Amino acid sequence: MRKLSVSLSGHQTSISLEYEFIESLKKIAHDEKKSIASIIEYIDDNRAPGTNLSSAIRIWILNKVSQ
Repeated sequence: MRKLSVSLSGHQTSISLEYEFIESLKKIAHDEKKSIASIIEYIDDNRAPGTNLSSAIRIWILNKVSQ
């Protein structure tokens, strides 16, 4: 597990993800010419209520790479 620090809606937060998910997130951000924070903010804004943010990020990445 690694910690990823990002600013979401002006608040600094830390997210714990496995190295492979962080690397996948970095690659997706690079390929889409977006910041990691903007992708995480999108996921945060669109996740189901009560869903853990780290889990929502993992699911989003899995869905993205399986397209």
